[in-house]
Amino acid sequence: MKAYAATPLSRLLDLAPVVLFVLVLGVFGTMSRTFLTLDNLTQILVQSASTVVVGTGLTFVLIAGGVDLSVGAVMFVGAAIAGKMMLAGQPLFLCLLAMLAVGAVCGAINAFLTTRLHLVAFLATLATLYIGRGVGRWITETRAMNLPDSFLALGSSRWLGVPMPLWIAGTVVVAAQLVLSHTPFGRRILAVGSNPEAARKAGLRPDRLLAVVYVLCGMCAGAGGILALSQLGSVSPKFGEFYEFDAITAAVLGGTSLFGGRGNVFPGTVLGAVLLKSIFNGLVIVQADPYLYPLITSAIIFAAVLLDGLRRSRTDA
Repeated sequence: MKAYAATPLSRLLDLAPVVLFVLVLGVFGTMSRTFLTLDNLTQILVQSASTVVVGTGLTFVLIAGGVDLSVGAVMFVGAAIAGKMMLAGQPLFLCLLAMLAVGAVCGAINAFLTTRLHLVAFLATLATLYIGRGVGRWITETRAMNLPDSFLALGSSRWLGVPMPLWIAGTVVVAAQLVLSHTPFGRRILAVGSNPEAARKAGLRPDRLLAVVYVLCGMCAGAGGILALSQLGSVSPKFGEFYEFDAITAAVLGGTSLFGGRGNVFPGTVLGAVLLKSIFNGLVIVQADPYLYPLITSAIIFAAVLLDGLRRSRTDA
């Protein structure tokens, strides 16, 4: 993929997430004294942790030229199975492993549909989204499951004064960015996303690489489900709903291209996720009309797509 010259417009597009983040902090900080307090900012980061982890997996998929709309459903299925296990008296670590395993299996299914059956990723993962939500509702019988306090303890505990969700999300982010920036695997993903045919001619195997990133994305969805569940303490029929849109928006706001071949987890996706949660947190604090939430969410998604389109037009110019 061609690099574009560093012009004022290109620099502004690259800095757009930072500019938006500063603007959000300034606006809500002016409207409410509590918004910029340390406790609230920490709460925003904790709330962002699950979106960051899910968005990390989606960043890999988007960079490789794919898309995964099923991550929210994967979170739901994993949480439903883990919830049943916990209520049956199974130890916590087995329940956590089950959620990661469910994510890996769901990712493998998406990989099979897209790389073996060659279905369009958008439609294949849209189908698995609906299948996953149906399976989750069947497991839970569309009833909420309140989990033992041991699960909530995972989300509320601290190590060295830092909330545990931030340690988990930070570990995932550091590992993912190191893979993208400093390993042959990361460079191959970027190459496949930029030009699959050229990558194939260079000896790479795009289908195999894409299959691996779908499995990784599924595991990140499982891990994100763990973080979200540890903060909620219950599995509701709507658990994980719309997480796919939040995660994709966070990744694209952070500079990952919907067309593949470009993106990063840090600071990109992390900043995008924190920006989203800052907006939602600010709306709650200033007691905005709940009917405005869908409009604001759609505006954020539109802004993310617009930024991605402008970045792509500058690249192709």
